[in-house]
Amino acid sequence: MTTTLTHPRPRHASRAARPRSRASRGARSIRPDARPITGAVLAHYTDAEGRPREVLARPGCGGSVLVLDRDAGTLEDRRLVAHLAADEAAENASVVCLHYLGDARGRRCRPLTAADLEAVPFGEAGADAELATVPSPHATQLLDGHGCLHRLEVLDGPSIPELRWCRCPCREEPGADGGAERGEPESVRDAVGRLESYEPLRALTLEVLAGHRGDPGLSVAVLRAELARLDGSRIVLNRGLRRAVEYAMRTEGVSLSEIAYRCGRVKRDGRGRSSGETSWLARRVGLAPEGGRDGAPTPWIHTDVLALIARDGLGVSPREVEL
Repeated sequence: MTTTLTHPRPRHASRAARPRSRASRGARSIRPDARPITGAVLAHYTDAEGRPREVLARPGCGGSVLVLDRDAGTLEDRRLVAHLAADEAAENASVVCLHYLGDARGRRCRPLTAADLEAVPFGEAGADAELATVPSPHATQLLDGHGCLHRLEVLDGPSIPELRWCRCPCREEPGADGGAERGEPESVRDAVGRLESYEPLRALTLEVLAGHRGDPGLSVAVLRAELARLDGSRIVLNRGLRRAVEYAMRTEGVSLSEIAYRCGRVKRDGRGRSSGETSWLARRVGLAPEGGRDGAPTPWIHTDVLALIARDGLGVSPREVEL
């Protein structure tokens, strides 16, 4: 069996799902590439049952690189081969691919998880451990990209005090004093949207819900209902998709117009020439605010639209870009 390094064009259609199988590791001819390959397929190969698979590198959190093994036809059954830190040499992904496919023992790699997409190798582990040792979740503060703090506070409720997420003034706002004053109550969804990340806010919320279950002196009913609505919503964060679109533009030379055109969002000028509806795509992925509105772009997108842009526009599985 031979295995080759390749950089194919994005796929625009997926074939029927195939059963999962363990990959064969009989590669013989992989040469590490000396240039950055993040987002590209490193190698194609055929597993022990004759099914085509591929190894690719894709952007991770904090500038890291995820080396993945997936079914080449369905783009599913994703396995994590390695998670490389941001300061590692660009060619290390190809080196990992070389050793992975050439391993005569046929080592397995575990399935990719949502946590892998949010993790920073050798970076966030220590931060998560520090958060876990905070004696009271009320003291935990999360900083968003605008310099605003989000923290759990005990507020006056209708009958007993209640625990809520609150947003403290941003550093650039008049009268902001570093978050010492009480914050304004916000929903779990609003806090996640401002942070553009589900974690660690969601984990902290689950922790306090478990810690105050049955507590007669503190209500967590609103917090529990907000978390349930977030988990059940088909409106999800678009940050992962936005990164994928920006990376495709930077590395593959595609434009927003071309990606939108692939998604069927077409407009025509006075001469009948067609092009992609750039404004539609920019709004959906959070690069531009909604039409006719002021303010920041939305951090949210419907899962159906995310899947359309991922599959048709970028040729990737929606799971690769959904946080």
